[in-house]
Amino acid sequence: MDTALGIKSSSSKLLRRATTLAGFGVVFTLTVVLAGAWTRLVDAGLGCPDWPGCYGALVVPDAERAAAFAPDDPLDHYKAWMEMLHRYLASSLGLLAIALVWIGWKLRRVPGYPLALSLLLLVVIGLQGAFGAWTVTLKLWPQVVTLHLLGGMSVLALFFWLYRRLRSCQSGAPGSRKPPASWWLVLLLLTGQMALGGWTSSNYAGLSCTGFPTCNQQWWPQQTDFSEGFHLTQEVGPNYLHGQLHAPARTAIHFTHRLGALVLGLGLLLLVVRQYRQRTARPWLALALLMYSVQAGLGIAAVLLLLPLWLALLHTAGAALLLLSLLMAGWQLGYTGTKVPRVTLTEVGHAQFQ
Repeated sequence: MDTALGIKSSSSKLLRRATTLAGFGVVFTLTVVLAGAWTRLVDAGLGCPDWPGCYGALVVPDAERAAAFAPDDPLDHYKAWMEMLHRYLASSLGLLAIALVWIGWKLRRVPGYPLALSLLLLVVIGLQGAFGAWTVTLKLWPQVVTLHLLGGMSVLALFFWLYRRLRSCQSGAPGSRKPPASWWLVLLLLTGQMALGGWTSSNYAGLSCTGFPTCNQQWWPQQTDFSEGFHLTQEVGPNYLHGQLHAPARTAIHFTHRLGALVLGLGLLLLVVRQYRQRTARPWLALALLMYSVQAGLGIAAVLLLLPLWLALLHTAGAALLLLSLLMAGWQLGYTGTKVPRVTLTEVGHAQFQ
């Protein structure tokens, strides 16, 4: 019998295993997101012209076989292996989610067990795999590439929330989490800013504004085309490697991303001021504000240093860490958990495993 929960030891072991897997999922998802970002940054998104294989093979083939399969797409071994490595890692995430659903089904009668969240995670990873396929088949269509980035961040957020829910369930206080409206507003702003970042990257607009704080030596650049820059019904079919938009459209995208960062910063500052009295959330609010400052600094440095690849990768990592710190702050702000009666959990353990 587990002394903390009063459930049968077999049930307790499964719960601890699920918690460990979810925690590992957070770290592993961050690795997959960064691997995807690096694949994108080194222009390896089309390193394999087909999906799910690479030139018709499960591993990167030799140049002769690649030429026979796709004579118009010459093989670059480095880019092809980067793309396939990303696919292997992403597929492993799906296996991890399946394992969590299987454990969740075993523990479905434990009060407060987040089985629905486990199922949602599996569904989102499935959709993320579809976006990965469309990224290749639609030749880096910016809409799909941006949604693919948001999907990765969503998987990261779901793994994190599942981990926190499982930790609470393990401690006997599953409860519920209802963060305040101001937190939800900042989360929405962060989501929008990450979408703008993905749109900036997928349209190769990272260097369309030179200098800081001005953009092309102007506080409000004159040579912009917002209608074309945010034309979400771009033609499907052309190869979008290196982008298809003209310079004023890319400038409009980059400048909007800068404005979005400013709005996000103001919203986050307002959240910190309003909720700083919450002692359990205070360290995480401070960390979120710190991560925002670091992220803004990375963005500025990327522009001034002409977007070196390692700095662009750190910028993606900063966005992910800012998301995690904000989620942890929301978790602490919304705590409404109550202890689950020990006898209830004991009965569930016996009923499930006898």
